Amino acid sequence: MNNTVTEQLTQAGRQIEHDSFAIVDREAGPHRYSAEQWPVVRRMIHATADFEFNGLTRFHPDAVQAGVAAILAGRPIVADVEMIGVGVSQPRLAHFGVAIHQFISDDDVIDRARAENSTRAVQAMRKARGRGLLDKGIVAIGNAPTALLETVQLIRAEGVRPALVIGMPVGFVSAAESKAALAEIKDIPWIVTDGRKGGSTLVVAALHALLALAEARGQPASGSTGR
Repeated sequence: MNNTVTEQLTQAGRQIEHDSFAIVDREAGPHRYSAEQWPVVRRMIHATADFEFNGLTRFHPDAVQAGVAAILAGRPIVADVEMIGVGVSQPRLAHFGVAIHQFISDDDVIDRARAENSTRAVQAMRKARGRGLLDKGIVAIGNAPTALLETVQLIRAEGVRPALVIGMPVGFVSAAESKAALAEIKDIPWIVTDGRKGGSTLVVAALHALLALAEARGQPASGSTGR
């Protein structure tokens, strides 16, 4: 893959990244992932140096295709925490006209969470729902299991239809359970990491992999900001 927007900006940086990917490919050995899924897993391993994600990562059959299509269409990304928005390359997002939204630190979200004795993450996903950002968008959750559980609830009870849910919250309380609940959904594409492992770094890596695949496959929708 020889991309100009989603590659490192310098030749030295590109060479280090390509060499790192080659090491991951070599040391990972045989795997069960498809040709379109492996670049996502490989970048997650590259971001963490943790080869357990070769196996812990699972995909809905339509996940990669749906994520790439959403990016090419300039659909929004809704993140559970600010760290994801900081981690994803803004020039790469701008090339596709994609914006990342997160509301967990908004005053109204905090006030409502206190009033209802829920979490900020739950209220942030409800705010995203109210703004119409979830339908046809990408939901990217790397920190808060309650955000993922709320997303699952919105899908099941309110008919929310994201293009893709990347569910990788890390932790000990409800993290594994929230991902298992997402993986039971058949009609909405998802990517999950089984068990307790996860984190915003992994979500950022998955998004960067999808951005690279989008650049390799097609042009951004008209109206994107370009390079």
